[in-house]
Amino acid sequence: MIKIMKYGEIPNDEIFARAEPKVNVEGIVSEIIENVKANGDKALFGYCEKFDNAKLDSLTVSPEETEQALSSVDADFIRILKRSADNIRHFHEKQKRNSFIINDRDGVVMGQKIIPVDRAGLYVPGGTAAYPSTVLMDSIPAKIAGVKEVVITTPPNRDGKINPFILAAASVAGVDKIFKVGGAQAIAALAYGTESIPKVDKIVGPGNAFVAEAKKQVFGKVSIDMIAGPSEILIVADKKSNPCHVAADLLSQAEHDKLASAVLVTDSHELAEKVSIELEKQITELDRYEIARASIDSNGKIIVCDSLDTAIEITNEIAPEHLELCLDNPFDYLDAIRHAGSVFMGRYCPEALGDYMAGPNHTLPTGGTAKFSSPLSVDDFIKKTQYTYFTEKALSKLCGDVAAFAEKEGLTAHAKSATVRTKGK
Repeated sequence: MIKIMKYGEIPNDEIFARAEPKVNVEGIVSEIIENVKANGDKALFGYCEKFDNAKLDSLTVSPEETEQALSSVDADFIRILKRSADNIRHFHEKQKRNSFIINDRDGVVMGQKIIPVDRAGLYVPGGTAAYPSTVLMDSIPAKIAGVKEVVITTPPNRDGKINPFILAAASVAGVDKIFKVGGAQAIAALAYGTESIPKVDKIVGPGNAFVAEAKKQVFGKVSIDMIAGPSEILIVADKKSNPCHVAADLLSQAEHDKLASAVLVTDSHELAEKVSIELEKQITELDRYEIARASIDSNGKIIVCDSLDTAIEITNEIAPEHLELCLDNPFDYLDAIRHAGSVFMGRYCPEALGDYMAGPNHTLPTGGTAKFSSPLSVDDFIKKTQYTYFTEKALSKLCGDVAAFAEKEGLTAHAKSATVRTKGK
């Protein structure tokens, strides 16, 4: 049963405690990465057989396999995928940055160019559940950014096939290539390249502890989006909130993972009790009951505080991945929210809307990292190059200051590189 805590009466280390994975996979992942670096496709075929029980002839998904998958997916789901993709594009198109140029001083031109990375690699989980939504959320911003080649890695089933819904989503999103490999070995392949899988510049997408550790270890060789942890939801609700709705929303994240975190913060003890009762009713109806049960019992909590203002303070300290403001006037509190991955406003905006159809991205910072990081966006697939142009006359106006600054740092060659151009002139 979910724990009910009274803020101010319970130590803060219990209020703000987070679930942490207990398994240390650093050594295993390091071995996998080194094997893939040394042996390329041969290592990947071996890992597919070992971990996925799949003996493959090829790591690449063929056009025929994609066509076969598309024909097996019902037309209504294709329609839903396309509608979701349209909404995602509509939101992310607004994130596009423009290059700029400054030429408001005589003889000086400065500017910044926005350049997409050449190739992006998307990891799509395929373990306890398959996520075509992740395909759309991660590939569409890359395409909007102008990435030349977007590739996916995702684990195959025992028959050596990829979930048809993932292939359908990849087709809708315009993904260029798909490879049948999962786990840390997929991340290694994307980071270093193999005979079949091209090396990428950026790796994005969620995964299990092995995937997260692999992303951590290859960072620097390639760029990554974030180290994603267990899913989180925090709901701020008042006494007018419907306990049935609140319980359902808490369970929507609890069913993801045994380490997932579902938290309610409320100024109403009555609501807290009703939500606790409603959780017990609804949880027994879930297909993923055992996962949700473990999540709620170990990491679920209801924090009762004195006011909604205090609830917002608690929220900012937790910095949740998903935040629901189940209130009549959520915009009154939006400016006070400083740390959250994605905010869902009002009584008719469940977090699941953001997972699938609304448009804002669902790849979000977890584990409190919303205090310093952001949702996946078009920005993740671009880089910036700056440039500067000075005429001789313009340089002469700053030459003395450049030299003086350099000499204060003990860098006389820096100073000379400026003065040598203007001496005697």
